[in-house]
Amino acid sequence: MRKTLVLLITLCTVLSAQSQNKIPYTCHVLSNGLNVILHEDHSTPTVTVNTWFHVGSGYEKPGRTGFAHLFEHLMFMGSGHVAEGEFDKLLEAAGAENNGSTTEDRTNYYEDLPSNALELALYLDSDRMGFLVDAMTPQSVDAQRAVVKNERRQSYENRPYGLSEETILKNLYPATHPYSWPVLGSMTDLSAATYDDVVEFFKTYYVPNNASIAIAGDINPQETLKLVEKWFGDIPSGKTVEPQNPAAVRLNEERILIMEDRVQLPRLYMTWTTPQKFAPGDAELDVLANILSRGKNSRLYQKLVYELQIAQDVRASQGSSKLSSQFQIVATARSGHILEELKKVIQQEIDKIKNEAPMQRELQRTVNQYEASFLDGLEKPGGFGGKANQLNEYFYYAGNPDYANEDLSRYKALSVNDIQTAAQTYLRDNGRVILSIVPKGKTDLAVQPKAEGK
Repeated sequence: MRKTLVLLITLCTVLSAQSQNKIPYTCHVLSNGLNVILHEDHSTPTVTVNTWFHVGSGYEKPGRTGFAHLFEHLMFMGSGHVAEGEFDKLLEAAGAENNGSTTEDRTNYYEDLPSNALELALYLDSDRMGFLVDAMTPQSVDAQRAVVKNERRQSYENRPYGLSEETILKNLYPATHPYSWPVLGSMTDLSAATYDDVVEFFKTYYVPNNASIAIAGDINPQETLKLVEKWFGDIPSGKTVEPQNPAAVRLNEERILIMEDRVQLPRLYMTWTTPQKFAPGDAELDVLANILSRGKNSRLYQKLVYELQIAQDVRASQGSSKLSSQFQIVATARSGHILEELKKVIQQEIDKIKNEAPMQRELQRTVNQYEASFLDGLEKPGGFGGKANQLNEYFYYAGNPDYANEDLSRYKALSVNDIQTAAQTYLRDNGRVILSIVPKGKTDLAVQPKAEGK
């Protein structure tokens, strides 16, 4: 039995105005530093418990990578009062679904379940926050280490084009930057990590004062807060986690790389560092990516796939993160074509945007698509993309769970000239990584490094 502590609760009474672009909520901070965000929605008799630990692979250290993703696995393997295998069994018996994910910025766990099973989710989540180490052993860590290493083999080493991300990140960022290694870490680091290393990582980052819990759905906020206090209130806080403060990243050269792989068709990757999530330029580049590649009417699809028929596929994206983002264009050549052909056409389309702003209808179509997707996310409380996760996401990245309206407004306020300026500013020819992945023995299909002096 845990002792019940008298808690000092700071109540952030932030009741958002009823609007399709807002999620009404209340925010509370327990005396141990745990942030609790509650959203009441009685449309269905379900509830979501969504926990964010404010740690991802970007909080690891060079030589000690892969820990955050390792804990994504360990969190399901039993804790002080929950035997191995019982976590999923108890939730499945209650009709619940659960999952977890890790990025460079955060680790997320959620349970979607009937509202009458809310306390079960709180019990299980609190036990692994407060008592995971009690159930961990060197053997259990080694077992999950083996699972993670096998996942890495499946995702990277043994997957066609699988080493592209790791190679690009290593060349896009300095070796000391938190984003210079992939989320799964390296095989060497996973093998070298000791049991004590892993325990120390958990005690540093998986503490109440470095976490936030969003509970959304068929709840009574006052009663739900009492349950949160009951199950989480006696977990001691940890040391303050120091904020990340890496030096600003600016690549001032074009790095042209070639990799040979067990693939049938060559693939081209063009990647730039861009502004972090919610910073000026982030939304502009998100829209630009859509104009370039979303749908069969997009510029790159029309040119590469439909008109010239030199590519099998093409996609552009603005991958937004806390410290830095990456704008990336990926295209797979059709048989009989080389990647230099694809790069030339992609460069022409980028230069067109730089020289002449996109059409208003292109911008409006993209904003409409974003708004539709955005509002669809507000319709559901659970899963990775529902309201509970959005509240946590906005709290972590913007410092305000009620950032939905501001988020959407970023896109609605854009002009075509803003898109053009973003392309001119961030998609520099002398500030990018170009990677060609080609079939073994076919380096002639790759984009070739420039001769010195040119």
